[in-house]
Amino acid sequence: MVAKGTTLDEIKSSLDACIGKRIRLKANRGRKRVVEAQGVLEKTYPKIFVVKLDKEHAVKRLSYTYADILTQTVELTIDDDNVEAANM
Repeated sequence: MVAKGTTLDEIKSSLDACIGKRIRLKANRGRKRVVEAQGVLEKTYPKIFVVKLDKEHAVKRLSYTYADILTQTVELTIDDDNVEAANM
């Protein structure tokens, strides 16, 4: 889990350790639109991370910034552990 007062670098390093693991995400897209998806944490980059989705439709990958986790726009569940910035 990511503790309160976490920096973007700490969020990135915690996600680096989870590359290749199953992930479930819930993203707030605004105006009561929420995207829920499951997949595998494929890759982390200096500013974003990429999730490869399980579904066989048009969108096969989603990418989000580490700031999305910090601002709680995106909630991740990796192996049944919530990864949130303001958790605790």
